[in-house]
Amino acid sequence: MHQINPNKLLLSKWTSTSPQQKEKHFIVTKLIRDEENIVIECILEAVINKHQYQLPWQALTSTENWLQGWK
Repeated sequence: MHQINPNKLLLSKWTSTSPQQKEKHFIVTKLIRDEENIVIECILEAVINKHQYQLPWQALTSTENWLQGWK
């Protein structure tokens, strides 16, 4: 598991270990915060087609699904 600081996720790059529809490389384009300003989710944008996905930022800690950087 990766140690990730959720406050530093914005504009970080990620590689999916199981690409769907040729969507392999992603960039974090937005952080979603709660009323206490704590990051709860992030928006990942596929580089190839600009599709966006919202997921809990903790999902990025799974090395089975995500690699940090573009590989």
